Amino acid sequence: MAPKVTLHYFNLRARGELIRWILSYSGQEWVDHRIEFAEWPAIKATTPFGQLPYIEIEGKEPLAQTYAIARYLSRQHGLAGTNAWEEGQVDALADYAADAAKGFSTYVQAFMAKDEKKAQAAREEYTGTTVKPFLSTFEKTLQHNKSGSDYLVGTKPSWADFVVVQLLDEAQRLKSDLLDPFPLLKAHQDRVHNLKGIKEFLAKRPETPL
Repeated sequence: MAPKVTLHYFNLRARGELIRWILSYSGQEWVDHRIEFAEWPAIKATTPFGQLPYIEIEGKEPLAQTYAIARYLSRQHGLAGTNAWEEGQVDALADYAADAAKGFSTYVQAFMAKDEKKAQAAREEYTGTTVKPFLSTFEKTLQHNKSGSDYLVGTKPSWADFVVVQLLDEAQRLKSDLLDPFPLLKAHQDRVHNLKGIKEFLAKRPETPL
């Protein structure tokens, strides 16, 4: 049995959600320690880099940085690709999705600052222009997966599938019909949402603004 993992992150989806999905899919025992903003000043100096998220695993030092954690856990639980080449493809797609999310951060900053005018402008730019080329690329990736599977790389789900679907989820919160021109992505999103472990996690996930 894998040692218990504790994830420390704010009570938000954001950078912690990918790790939550990986752990939920893995079936291993884990703790979702959600930190409120009021608690953060007292906790910050005790974290590895003065940042969240980080994980603690019984018998090991804490591990920080979202993608470092994701890669480590994915290798442990069969979500990193079945060989070195697939692992490279998975990493490339996850990094590309991170590029797509950069435009979303402009909206988040305006939202957190409660600047409704800037938030609306950022929302329109992101959903109307910025994210669409990325969605087209992911649609083509699914179409051209030579294995004929329902996932982005090879024949099994990977953490890149989780990254992309979370990108889709957040973008759809800003524009509900955004995926209408991308039927393969819509089907992929539904498929990942219904994976064992993730489906159960989503059913009980607390509602948060981000």
